[in-house]
Amino acid sequence: MSDYTISSLYPGDRRTLGEIQKLLTGEGIRLDKNLDYTCYMADEDGNPIATGSCFRNTLRCMAVRSDHRGEALLNEIVSHLVQVEYERGNLHLFLYTKPSSAKFFETLGFCEIARVPDVLVFMENSRNGFENYIRRLKRETAEAAGETQDAAVLAERAQDAAVLAEAAPRTGAIVMNANPFTLGHRYLIEMARASCSFLHLFLVSEDLSLVPFPVRKRLLQEGTRDIPGLVLHESGSYMISSATFPSYFLRDEDEAAAGHARLDLAVFSRIAGELGIGARFVGEEPFSRTTALYNRIMKEELPREGISCLEIPRKAVNGEFISASEVRRRIHAGDLAGIRDLVPETTYAYFTSDEAAPVIERIRKADRVIHD
Repeated sequence: MSDYTISSLYPGDRRTLGEIQKLLTGEGIRLDKNLDYTCYMADEDGNPIATGSCFRNTLRCMAVRSDHRGEALLNEIVSHLVQVEYERGNLHLFLYTKPSSAKFFETLGFCEIARVPDVLVFMENSRNGFENYIRRLKRETAEAAGETQDAAVLAERAQDAAVLAEAAPRTGAIVMNANPFTLGHRYLIEMARASCSFLHLFLVSEDLSLVPFPVRKRLLQEGTRDIPGLVLHESGSYMISSATFPSYFLRDEDEAAAGHARLDLAVFSRIAGELGIGARFVGEEPFSRTTALYNRIMKEELPREGISCLEIPRKAVNGEFISASEVRRRIHAGDLAGIRDLVPETTYAYFTSDEAAPVIERIRKADRVIHD
């Protein structure tokens, strides 16, 4: 144990925050935009010499000033952050670190899940956490497979799927946020399902969207109830959304998007291997530059893992592409009637019910409802 005291960064302490940013910058790390707790150790002059942060159940932005390395300060920072997380009730923890630091965190009980070579490593404080997640996915798949019916009617309805069927294997997957579930999402699922005999739907379960996760899950289930051969999985903490991807290791937004895609693919490839998934279906992205870059990298990288990446053209209504962003924009503007042509009846019924009032209010109060 060192002679230094660990202090919590108080909101509004801009001087110390600025010094922490300098410390991180000196170690090649940017202060992450998604943090909900930060601590630090300071020298006799009050300057931070070690720091670490949390965001939900992840540890982030951990560094020790170069002239204080070898004093085991990072061990104390990590122990403190773990204790903070435990007191919050978060027992299953994750962290992101540079590849050069992965061995150090292994000595503290963290195990590697996936890595982007020369960029970052994704780790958890459980030796069987990922294996338990895979077992859950397999159990859900077995249960859903028992209910699968002949999908010939889908192939008849989706004539364009014949082209995809030539390249698609028998089992596919889609990862989506569905914020909220639209006819565009429905079309993507129909086209993918018509191209394979079984389809895995991974719903991003991090509850950071304007439409809360329980609502997103319900609308997805209700909006696909008539489509056979689907299984819905919660992503848990293993499929990382763009909202919580640790971009602080990377220089700019494009590099962050590329890093996010490659880490997502590393995790997804492990899952695909366990579930026999041979294709990942993605929707065409004409609006978001970041998502378009993500899709491009997926189309480059997935085939190297033996997984096809098939991009499906976005569905349009009255000559305009459907997007969840546009649905949120219209709700934000108070135009509930305007979403009717963009969403399934089940989604529309929800948003025109009294039950949706808190979600509608949340969207209408949001400063930003359209993503880049």
